[in-house]
Amino acid sequence: MRLTTKGRFAVTAMIDLALRCADGPVSLAGISDRQKISLSYLEQLFGKLRRYGLVESVRGPGGGYCLARPTSEMTVTDIIRAVDEPLDATQCGGRENCRDDERCMTHELWSTLNDKMYDFLSSVTLAELVDQQLQKRGGHVAVMQDARRTRPRTRAKTVAVGG
Repeated sequence: MRLTTKGRFAVTAMIDLALRCADGPVSLAGISDRQKISLSYLEQLFGKLRRYGLVESVRGPGGGYCLARPTSEMTVTDIIRAVDEPLDATQCGGRENCRDDERCMTHELWSTLNDKMYDFLSSVTLAELVDQQLQKRGGHVAVMQDARRTRPRTRAKTVAVGG
């Protein structure tokens, strides 16, 4: 399997977003600066992530992106699929026409590898990747639990009624 920059950058950007979304929407410019990923490339990726339902955009001053679901409900496979990254180690895309329109001798090997990659990447959640980053930084997982919210919460206003 050859995972391209598209899939790698999408996963990296989603980890960055998840680490910071507790404070409100995260700008793509901020992710771009921190991760050294082109802003225009991130815009393309986040358009796909939004259409796939992994992120939501917030317009206006202070706008940016928020997670659309909890990190524990997003897998690496979800992110990679959202940006149209194929998880395929075969040369034929699974069509079994690898060699002169016939199945090659190693087709089963690469097909099995596809299954193993899919199983592994489906077992890794965004929450686990965020936790790994927090542990590397000396942070505590419990401190960032709120970062897994899907949207920043607003405080309810108290209104006096009657008089």
